[in-house]
Amino acid sequence: MRKVTLITGGARSGKSRHALVLAQANPGRRAFVATAEPLDEEMLERIRRHREDRDPSFLTIEEPVDLGKALRSLPADVEVAVIDCLTVWLGNLMHCRRDEAGEPPELRELFALLAAPPCDLIIVTNEVGMGIVPGEAVARRFRDLAGRINQEVAKRADVVILMVSGIPIIVKQEAM
Repeated sequence: MRKVTLITGGARSGKSRHALVLAQANPGRRAFVATAEPLDEEMLERIRRHREDRDPSFLTIEEPVDLGKALRSLPADVEVAVIDCLTVWLGNLMHCRRDEAGEPPELRELFALLAAPPCDLIIVTNEVGMGIVPGEAVARRFRDLAGRINQEVAKRADVVILMVSGIPIIVKQEAM
């Protein structure tokens, strides 16, 4: 049975690093699904650092929008995949669909894939709901959708980890 692990936490809390540690504990073939796009110098530098942190044995798939396609295209021998990260992916979706109201259909596809994942998944996301209420409508919509996605993924996950200052706190762990 495939295992889904969700790692959440604030910015720079150690989520990505912990996801890599968990993935590297799996002796099988590993993949890394990157959702970030280098839209500015800061993001380019962040992506560069993430690449340096990642073991070169990871198969890297860069897919900013079609996460379902990225997961379906994983080679059959991949045993674990890190998805980094859901909130960046959501921002990309909202940018692509900025003139559309409602929930992006890609969310339903993600939730369906979690019911029968192609391999063990370690999913990184940001906990964005603990701060102040954003002043802009689009930022409130992002925060609300991110909260809903995180809840739905956590509900389906076997393990949920909250990262606080680099320390993993197990929030949920179902017997396998």
